[in-house]
Amino acid sequence: VVFPLVYHKPPRKGRGDGQKLLKRAEKSAMIALKIPPAGEKAYERNGAMKITFLGTGNAQATACYNTCFVMEEGGKCLLVDGGGGNLLLRRLQDTGYKWQDMRDIIVTHKHIDHLLGIIWMQRMICQNMARGKYDGEARLYAHEEVIRILHQMAEMLLTEKERKFIDERFFLIEVKDGETREIIGQTVQFFDIHSTKAKQFGFAMTLKDGRKIACCGDEPYCEAEYEYVKGSTLMLHEAFCLYSQRDIFEPYKKNHSTVKDACELAEQLGVPNLVLYHTEDKSIEKRKALYTEEGRQYYHGNLIVPDDLETLEL
Repeated sequence: VVFPLVYHKPPRKGRGDGQKLLKRAEKSAMIALKIPPAGEKAYERNGAMKITFLGTGNAQATACYNTCFVMEEGGKCLLVDGGGGNLLLRRLQDTGYKWQDMRDIIVTHKHIDHLLGIIWMQRMICQNMARGKYDGEARLYAHEEVIRILHQMAEMLLTEKERKFIDERFFLIEVKDGETREIIGQTVQFFDIHSTKAKQFGFAMTLKDGRKIACCGDEPYCEAEYEYVKGSTLMLHEAFCLYSQRDIFEPYKKNHSTVKDACELAEQLGVPNLVLYHTEDKSIEKRKALYTEEGRQYYHGNLIVPDDLETLEL
């Protein structure tokens, strides 16, 4: 399904420059959301930047996998978070990827629903390096707390033969707030989202053509993120539940947003493409329709509510 960017009215007044941001971001033209044919390899689809959603659920979701995704262009893959277990390996397989394709990894924070899949990746990479079945290097980027935990987990869970590859061929790279790195050939800038629960980094990826993708983590956007998010072509933002169901799911007690909150934010910032994820799963069968219906009341750009295993193509 192809969603053309159609704007019914300009964004609501917010910071005052939303209109300018929207005009700049309109160069995105269109994006497509699709499910790749079974068994099709990601790098055979085409050379465009793609985001494949391995999971779209929140921490306690069981009807879908926890939120994590792959960003890929020209065969170079970046895994962002790992969900809560080894289902990550199956999700990669189901979308035509191999776990060995994930040569670059970003971990946003230490919560179980983001980190445990990464423990499996750490095991698979180091174990196969030790067995001579993994060529080359891999790199993982995270803030100091996550890097420290991964070192501790490696010490406790991996054999000595496997551990020796940590920071020899599998590099655990600490990044700072505001630091910029080149990852899969793109410019990636990390930023602290000022989480109230656990230290968490989001990131903004600037593509070679100038378009920007902003990942705001899994908590509500705050003003400190503005300098990193402004001018984004696509924003990925959590939406724990519908605003109309806030009394049922109590998102504000958990420091999460509703569909309404995320959509009003994107409208204010003038972001033309918005992805909503990290949701509850009780409405999973009708989630796409329900979230889109509520979101359209507050946001007039291209609203995307992906299901697990769907691919967003820029």
